[in-house]
Parts: sequence; C-alpha cells; structure tokens
Amino acid sequence: MHPATPDLSFGDLTPEFMLDALDAAGLRADGRLLQLNSFENRVLQVHLEDGRVAVAKFYRPARWSDAQILEEHAFAAELAAAEVPVAAPWTLADGTTLFHFQGQRMAVTPRQGGRGPELEDPEVLRWIGRLLARLHVVGRERPFAERLHWTSAAPARTARDWLMANDAIPPEIAPGWDDAAQRCLDAIQSAFDGLPDLRLTRLHGDCHPGNILWTPDRGPHFVDLDDAVMGPVVQDLWMLLPGEPDAARLQLHALLDGYEQVAEFDDRELRLIEPLRTLRMIHHSAWLARRWGDPAFPVAFPWFGTPNYWLDQTAKLREQLEAMKPKDAPPALARDEDFVDFDGDGFA
Repeated sequence: MHPATPDLSFGDLTPEFMLDALDAAGLRADGRLLQLNSFENRVLQVHLEDGRVAVAKFYRPARWSDAQILEEHAFAAELAAAEVPVAAPWTLADGTTLFHFQGQRMAVTPRQGGRGPELEDPEVLRWIGRLLARLHVVGRERPFAERLHWTSAAPARTARDWLMANDAIPPEIAPGWDDAAQRCLDAIQSAFDGLPDLRLTRLHGDCHPGNILWTPDRGPHFVDLDDAVMGPVVQDLWMLLPGEPDAARLQLHALLDGYEQVAEFDDRELRLIEPLRTLRMIHHSAWLARRWGDPAFPVAFPWFGTPNYWLDQTAKLREQLEAMKPKDAPPALARDEDFVDFDGDGFA
C-alpha cells in the first residue's frame, strides 16, 4: 500500500502551542490539558482560569473548508437555540466560532460529560428517538449549502476511485475487491434512484453510540457534529442498531416509537439501511488509507491494509450485495403491522 502524505502540521500541536492558541482566542487556561479520543482532529479538555471547563478542537488541515466548518457551527447554534442538547461552539476573540492561529484552526465548546447510552434499554432508545426527531425538525428548516450530501453513491464512488488510483489495495486482491465495490455502487445508486421524492434533512451524520452521551438526570445529548451532512433521516438511526437482525428489529421499534412522538418517519427509508451501511464501509476503508501517514493510525488500526483485511472487505461487500437486492417482502428491519408488544415496552 502506498502510504498517504503525513499531516506534518499536526506535529506542531504541542501543549505550548495549544495554550498559546487558547490565550490568543481570549481563553486563559490554567495549564491542565487532557487529550481526548479523536483520530480525525486533535481534541483536548481544557480547564480555564475562570473555572469553566472547555473542549478545544484543532481541525485537521484540508479536510473541511472554513465555509463547511462554519455551516456546521451554525447548525449547532440553531439546535442549541431550539433547546436540543448539543455542544455548540463559543464565539471567540475574533468574533467568530472558528479561530485561526498560526496556520491552525480551532473551535471551543463547553465540556458536557456523560457516559455511553444503554441501547438495550427500550426507554433509553425511545428517548434517543425523540431527541433525534427534534434534531431533524430543526434540520428540515433549511438545507446545507456547503456540507456533503449522502444522497447517492457518490461518496462511495469517490472513495473507490481514490483507493484504486493510489494502489491502496494489494494487486492480487484489487480486481476482486473492485468488482464487488463497483457492483455495490450500482446497487446503492439504484436504491436512491428508487426514492426520487426522498425528503432530505440536515443530519448529525455520524450518529453512532460514541457520539451520544447519557446523564441520568438529563438523558442523552449529542457530541461531535463534525460529519454533519444532508441526507435521509435513517442515516442517523441505523448506526444505533446492533448487527444481529432480530435484535436490530426490536431496537428499531423502540427508536421509532420515540421518534414518531415528535416527527413523522417515512418507512420507505428503511430500504436505505443496507445501501447506507455499504456506502460507509467503502468510505471507511478510504478514510483509513488516506490517513495512514498520520502516526496515530497504524498504532490504532494495525490490522488495516493487510491482505486479510482486503479479503475480508471483499467478502463483506459481496454479502452486502445480497443484502441490498430488491425483495418482494419488506426489508428485514421493516416494521410489521402484526408486531405484538407483549409487555408494553416495545419488545416482543
């Protein structure tokens, strides 16, 4: 595999540099910094001299334009104004939420603690469903102009093209992987083409359990809108479901039970779960390959790029081809009118 170009400028982010950036932004830190888990950006918890605790994010160069980041920040501000619990960036010393300092870009949000949600609990899922619906109600008020659109096979096609152009896949495996990927791209596009009147919404975009924090008194709140996109609302639902179909179906019922207390859900979007899952698989492989020059990635993902990895991905894409085939019966996760709720908790 040909390694990606290192993001050398991230090597400049020493503690001293980050403290200087905060100071220039009008935030006096008391010196206590804690690196937080983030591969895409550099994120740290900061204790300020005025007693507040903040989270500072230094953006990876060249990933998003300033306009794309500011559009994400504006969405977060709209959500906060609508009392949707999300960490919205502060306005900094230069009057904007995106601060430039010696070639780096930084945003700062208040720290919001919590733990991972218990997705086996139907009441937790209902609460998350209501919260997602509230986010989407705000998201429907206007479209994104700058952020990406997950409304076709295009993001996966771009990822596939990059992987093949950069010889990221071992040559003896590349033809088989590419054949499966190309057929998956056709199936993804066909699924979107089958819903020409699909309603699009501003989304969280990366709504997996790690991006939802739970507190016993306030319930769930969202973190990290870094991957906010335009797309169908089911994109913010499917990553909260387990891989096992029967368990996923039960949890989907609880999520949608909460969701539809606040907003309507178009059941046709359930047909997009497997296409969206496949799109993300191809996109994720390209993301890892593009970031391989960052020293953090080989340490965190030692299995990536090996022949076994690509053989496994080829097999999984072929499985997804079967999962995406049009079926006469409703999708495996579709809601069943004959579903019986024996004990009133949404789980049969």
